[in-house]
Amino acid sequence: MKKALIAFGMLLMAAPAHADITTKLTTSVQLTVDAAASQATRLGSSYSVSGSNVSATLGGLSAPASATDAATMNAGTYTQTTAGSAFSFSESFNGGDAIPTGTTVSSGVVGTLPAFGSVTTTAGGVAGSLAGTIDSAGTMSLTAGGAGTSATGQFVSEITIR
Repeated sequence: MKKALIAFGMLLMAAPAHADITTKLTTSVQLTVDAAASQATRLGSSYSVSGSNVSATLGGLSAPASATDAATMNAGTYTQTTAGSAFSFSESFNGGDAIPTGTTVSSGVVGTLPAFGSVTTTAGGVAGSLAGTIDSAGTMSLTAGGAGTSATGQFVSEITIR
């Protein structure tokens, strides 16, 4: 009986295990060439005045005639308070940006870029010899391009056991 029990136990240990195994292999290549871009920021007008021993009828900024115009400066009148005494005086005006006539915006795209006070422009990429291939065996090949480009290759291997 003991031998039969041992033989039965060995038979159970020799039984094959069952599992579903799934593999998934993916290869991809992504090529990118940067676009040219410009960002313009319209600057406002500013006016300041300061001094000592000076009487003033202050000038300032006058409102623009329309939303596309810049504010303009109104000059003040200034006189020395105590003749013959020391004085100091400073006045400054920075004219803001007006929107040039003929500037149009269609579907969120500016037809011509205005020459505003703050403009940042980046050049577009140059594809040059930029290339990427994947053959039928899943082997990928990447070739560098010019400035403003990138090539990314990826191989993913997934194994699922259930």
